[in-house]
Amino acid sequence: MNGRIDYIKASPAGYKAFAEVYALLQESSLAKELIYLVYLRASQINGCAYCIDMHSRDLLKFGVAVEKLVLVPVWRDAGALFSVRERAALAWAETVTRVAETNVPAADYESAVAEFNGTELADLTYAVSLMNVFNRLSIAFRTPPAASLKVANAASAVGRRDE
Repeated sequence: MNGRIDYIKASPAGYKAFAEVYALLQESSLAKELIYLVYLRASQINGCAYCIDMHSRDLLKFGVAVEKLVLVPVWRDAGALFSVRERAALAWAETVTRVAETNVPAADYESAVAEFNGTELADLTYAVSLMNVFNRLSIAFRTPPAASLKVANAASAVGRRDE
């Protein structure tokens, strides 16, 4: 593997606490597809291969078209492919994820508040924040994406057959 710790095994209580926030978000009034679009966009910004792989697969399972999925990084240029609500959520995800650069300007907040009520915006911000935490954990401990594990396992199986 990669020689770094498995953070879930190393600190199961910490993982459980984050999993409880995840479960809360699954029960929120926000559409799951919207939450996962935000997860994907934050993961793209942070460069988290594990999370990009996982949330792309999740969105495909939700029935999101590949054409839409591949345009998430350039959603601003994708026209009506993304709804007004999705565009507001993606913009909020970007400004909150890049908080050190953006300081979340008033204009970004006003745009988000125009589309989401207080509870929804709080939950959306929890979703963005949670994904930023998981991105940092996965990147720090080099959690491999499922797609690369699948290839590695297939190669390993071929190697064992050749022996």
